[in-house]
Amino acid sequence: MEEFQGPEPGSHLIMSEIRSLELNQRKWWISVFFNSFLILTGDSLIMLLLNFYYDQDNRSENDQDQQYKGTWTQALVQNAAFPILIPLFFILPKPNPETISEYQTSNNRVILLYVSLGVLVSVYSKLYALARLYVGWGILVSAQLILTSLFSAFINRLKFNRWIIISIIFTLASDFFCTPAFSGTPTDDESYTYGIKAWLILIFPTLAFSLSLSLMQLGFERVLVKTKRYGEKKVFRMVLEMQIFVSFVATLICLVGLFASGEFKELKGESERFKKGRTYYVLSLVGLALSWQVWAVGLLGLVLLVSGLFADVVHMCTSPVVALLVVLAFDFKDDDYGWQRRGALLGAVLALACYFYYLHKTKKKEMTELNKREHNNSEEA
Repeated sequence: MEEFQGPEPGSHLIMSEIRSLELNQRKWWISVFFNSFLILTGDSLIMLLLNFYYDQDNRSENDQDQQYKGTWTQALVQNAAFPILIPLFFILPKPNPETISEYQTSNNRVILLYVSLGVLVSVYSKLYALARLYVGWGILVSAQLILTSLFSAFINRLKFNRWIIISIIFTLASDFFCTPAFSGTPTDDESYTYGIKAWLILIFPTLAFSLSLSLMQLGFERVLVKTKRYGEKKVFRMVLEMQIFVSFVATLICLVGLFASGEFKELKGESERFKKGRTYYVLSLVGLALSWQVWAVGLLGLVLLVSGLFADVVHMCTSPVVALLVVLAFDFKDDDYGWQRRGALLGAVLALACYFYYLHKTKKKEMTELNKREHNNSEEA
């Protein structure tokens, strides 16, 4: 009687790898969509609250110097709410490092990474707050994506293909035609502020932001993952750790700037100048601080899962949705959702579709290669 031959041990192993890969890819896609939702939520709340803040602040009714004060306060607000992430950081399980010696060696690299990123974040937080009042909002993010693409190519060695390039083109076009209205944008009688100073204020924050995205990606790959600080996997705890410590450093720098510049003396005047009173002034700043953290966690999550360039593309593609929400929430003059913005919304959808299709092809290729290995093993058996 012929003895039954069971499957080869290698076949069991590959089948287990296939099931594990399918599960990991499903979790990965859920994480990508969740972090994209955080960016959309954060971007929307930030723009709505910033419009409310500057609309209520009566700055245009004050002298020219007053028009551009309060930027250290906005920079501080952008980073100061990081303590809300600390409980979540400790709730999440902590994977064990590969070895104690490797863990201790990586600490110095981690400290250097977080201090460097904290300085960059404080720089672009301050200068973005200033640049929004000098040159408006739209030109900032367009220049930012171009710089992010360049840094991704040279620092992160990102290989561009036609789908990524098409996505970038659609994103730039979408943002060009659909910048959300911003109540802090300079008026016609403030046009004399444009010049070399304004362009420098534009270039430096976009440069710092784009560089920080590439360095964050490099930090995840070369420090937190490569040194096996959390084992061999990318975990969400890495995002929270980086956001907490980088924001801590940036908050300290912004606090120094706030007191060294004497801007802290103006806080009382700002609260008194607020149309709806001090309570709404405080609530708007608290809401902004929380919204910035939601946005930052989503952005860092996409940097960890995909790349800094993808995170920036998603961030920019939220502009048409944010613009629609601003139109619905505020009654700004000459601000409507016309055919240009509707076309920009379509462009943003196409930009995301191109990038997501590229990611789908990449994940499908991983599964195909594993299935091919399984097929080859079954033939050999």
